Amino acid sequence: MSNRTRREWLRVVGAAGVGVIAGCSSSEGPEGPVGEQWAFETDAEVRSSPAVVDGTVYVGSWDDSVYALSAQDGTEQWAFETDDAVASSPAVGDGTVYVGSLDSNVYALSAEDGTEQWAFETGDQVRSSPTVVDGTVYVGSFDNNVYALSAEDGTEQWSFETGGLVSSFPAVVDGTIYIGSDDHYLYALSAEDGTEQWSFETGEWVFSSPAVVDGTVYVGSDDHYVYALSAEDGTEQWSFETGRVVRSSPAVVDGTVYIGSDDSYVYALVAEDGTEQWSYQTGDWVASSPAVVDGTVYVGSNDTSVYALSAEGGTDQWSYGTGGQVGSSPAVVDGTVYVGSFDNNVYALSEQ
Repeated sequence: MSNRTRREWLRVVGAAGVGVIAGCSSSEGPEGPVGEQWAFETDAEVRSSPAVVDGTVYVGSWDDSVYALSAQDGTEQWAFETDDAVASSPAVGDGTVYVGSLDSNVYALSAEDGTEQWAFETGDQVRSSPTVVDGTVYVGSFDNNVYALSAEDGTEQWSFETGGLVSSFPAVVDGTIYIGSDDHYLYALSAEDGTEQWSFETGEWVFSSPAVVDGTVYVGSDDHYVYALSAEDGTEQWSFETGRVVRSSPAVVDGTVYIGSDDSYVYALVAEDGTEQWSYQTGDWVASSPAVVDGTVYVGSNDTSVYALSAEGGTDQWSYGTGGQVGSSPAVVDGTVYVGSFDNNVYALSEQ
């Protein structure tokens, strides 16, 4: 498939949500039926996944903008306009919001008022979501590269070229970056200088973003499989086959891997050996990445709904229908679920 065709196809399906290393959002989540605490309407689909920090929700929209919203009532605090859609999910640290745009840039914005601190131009779209560790911003680009940038001023520290588009976002653990590429490989790179430590070949694009827990890397692939690899040398420990591509990113909590698949299921797998504990069928693709909080799995589906499932048995605790596909991944903070939808809205859902 040509790069042009590939990009057009991605424009239709959107970006998979962002996973996290530990697989958890903070605090407790709503367990009972939920209602809309507030909704904020942008001018286009919200494919980005929200970051919630110090009472503010940071999120991108396909309307070319990054928004900062009050977590309490959804009031717009500021908006920053880029030159193209924002599918990347923001990373927030030390008063700065880091985010990519389809205009090829990585931006650093003031968390307080959205003023641009710096921008770094890559050679193509940036759908990957930045990871910021020890003063360095790590991010992938559709120009096939993984970049390490100074968090202070955006100076390039190093870049590593893969053989395909990089839409996966980096997991950085113990001085190593783990990231997937559309060249079918998952890479482990030195965080210090970008040298390749190992690579693992799957059968298709690695759009999913890895989670690294207790010396194991968990990741999905478009070859329909979920993989568990040794973080040290990339040796395959197990693989689990789903019915379609796996673009959701895994959440790993208490010895269980939670992940969605385009076969419409959410899976719970034993982290040690990949045995299926349970699966829950939604009405369409699950590209959203689960958030696991206090015994509940929160995840979106392209059937337009957000689901809360029991982490233990996969039973449906509640679901909430939006007006569009939910490829965004939920952020769960202080009893509220924050998530974007293809109906152009960012939602805050809480018990009613």
